[in-house]
Amino acid sequence: MELTKEAVKRPYEVIVVVHPDTSLEEQKELFRKNKATIEAYSGSILSLETWGKRNLANPIGKLKKAIFFHSYFEANTQAVAELERTMRINEKVLRFMHTRLDERIPLAKHAETFKKGLAESAAREKEREAKIQARKAAFAAGGERGERGDRGDRGDRGERGERPERGGERGERFERK
Repeated sequence: MELTKEAVKRPYEVIVVVHPDTSLEEQKELFRKNKATIEAYSGSILSLETWGKRNLANPIGKLKKAIFFHSYFEANTQAVAELERTMRINEKVLRFMHTRLDERIPLAKHAETFKKGLAESAAREKEREAKIQARKAAFAAGGERGERGDRGDRGDRGERGERPERGGERGERFERK
């Protein structure tokens, strides 16, 4: 009796960061090879999104920008190992990260949740930008310091009166006697 272990397809997502000078044809070729590798191991790609050229949080080498790609696919572990091997060889790929997703949740649901999170993040960023613009407008309209509503009504402090002397000459406190 011979036991055969059927390859289990698992859901993955991948982020690929590519050199900013990579031509469109080189990008297409990279993902054609990745698709062929996944299909060779009886996998399938759900989606491939181009996020475009973005700033890097931390420079890689002397690069401050890179082209980002995000993808969902189903494949077995050998396919992921082969993808990682080919990406390490390719000089245009700066970074990549494969993440295994929860198998109990369908890939479409992962993608939907991710897009919802991106939309919420974009809305928060837009709201933040609107607040900054409102502050700038208030600053420009209100003079030097603008409206300081957060301080409450402090009232007039009145005259401070005479201040006591604080020690005479400037260096007097530090002289040794």
